[in-house]
Amino acid sequence: MNQIEEYVEVKQYVKLLEEAYAMALEMLPNLIKAGLIFFIGLWAVRFINRMVHRFFERKDYDLTLESFLQSFINISLKGVLFVLVITQLGVKSSSLVAVVGAAGLAVGLALQGSLANFAGGVLILIFKPFKVGDWIEAQGVSGTVKDISIFTTKLNTFGNQAAIIPNGHLSNHTIVNYNIEETRRDKITVGISYNSNIKDAKDILLRICALHEGILKDPEPVVYVGNLADSAVELSLRFWAKNEDFWDAHFHVMETLKIEFDAAGIEIPFPQRVIHTVGNK
Repeated sequence: MNQIEEYVEVKQYVKLLEEAYAMALEMLPNLIKAGLIFFIGLWAVRFINRMVHRFFERKDYDLTLESFLQSFINISLKGVLFVLVITQLGVKSSSLVAVVGAAGLAVGLALQGSLANFAGGVLILIFKPFKVGDWIEAQGVSGTVKDISIFTTKLNTFGNQAAIIPNGHLSNHTIVNYNIEETRRDKITVGISYNSNIKDAKDILLRICALHEGILKDPEPVVYVGNLADSAVELSLRFWAKNEDFWDAHFHVMETLKIEFDAAGIEIPFPQRVIHTVGNK
């Protein structure tokens, strides 16, 4: 009886081995294919990462953006590679993809504000409407750009306050960049009395500009009669200066024109109103 039992057990073991061998033979092509996909996929991921790195080196993008995008591309490609490998091994990936997709949708809905800021930060770092050190005006705030991160941009205002603006709002609204060009044009309007000589006033304004080193000679400064207002003849002075000289030139002209007008007897009038009185009959 023992011999019969031993014979049955041996036969079962042999049958199991045969089934395992047959299964291995059946899975071998898929294993080989999965291995090839895995190693070729890893090589492709490394190659794409090198291409991305070279692209950023040529374009001189922000290091924060470069590091983030390289990590994002690397993780995304390896995730795709993982799905391809387990699919080749016969694992049904549809349920896994569905779960990941549902989780991604839930997270996206919960963090839609943060994702908008994130997308805005990526766009700002790619298209560079401004850079660190530029003076910009946006969202009702003006100041020097101190830091550009993925989610926010930090400005240092004229009063030395820190203004932190979400990148989502910043990328979707108007931005005025005062440093994107090397030069700026100033417009100063000054009123003189109707009794003053317009030509003398214009000559004084042009002479002030000619004597200041920070005001460019090309294009040359010009003065126009901008308006014949109720109380004054308004002269409009326009000149160009480099960004670093702009405010020094502006304040110099504002101060000097008052001194020169006073010396020449040219009046800058107060607002006036003429009232005619009619006596009772």
